[in-house]
Amino acid sequence: MDNVTLIGMPGSGKSTVGVLLAKLLGFQFLDVDLLIQEREGALLQEILDSRGTAAFLDVEEAAVLSLNCRRTVIAPGGSAVCREGAALHLKRMGPVVYLRVPLKELERRVQNLSTRGIAMEPGQTLADVMAYREPLYRKYADLTVDCSPGQELLQTARLVTDQLRAYGR
Repeated sequence: MDNVTLIGMPGSGKSTVGVLLAKLLGFQFLDVDLLIQEREGALLQEILDSRGTAAFLDVEEAAVLSLNCRRTVIAPGGSAVCREGAALHLKRMGPVVYLRVPLKELERRVQNLSTRGIAMEPGQTLADVMAYREPLYRKYADLTVDCSPGQELLQTARLVTDQLRAYGR
């Protein structure tokens, strides 16, 4: 297994679980949102505000397509699956794991919709974004880990490692 990519909605725990998973696997960790901010010299929300959602998705896809790593847990933005080229590149790099979190829990976790740097159109709700992305997460995921409310992040990381072991057999 070269790499593991965690996909899911904003607030699903990709970055936090990713760090824990990397420690459990002895891998490096790469947060694509941070890579984008470094490459663009701007915060995600600033890119969205100044260039719009479509341009942001192009920037995100370019960042994902630039990835060339090994033994790394990758946490792309929740919108990485919105561009087929990015999603397929992640799949070629290793197993893709969808961290599935119920909408009510996401709404509890994500309070800062307008400033968090989420690729969404004005007027859209988290439910709208989830309705659009959920089929894409299912399409590109090799494995799905259900993250129930109250589940500790380390427990989620361990569930991912268990599924990866079974997947690797």
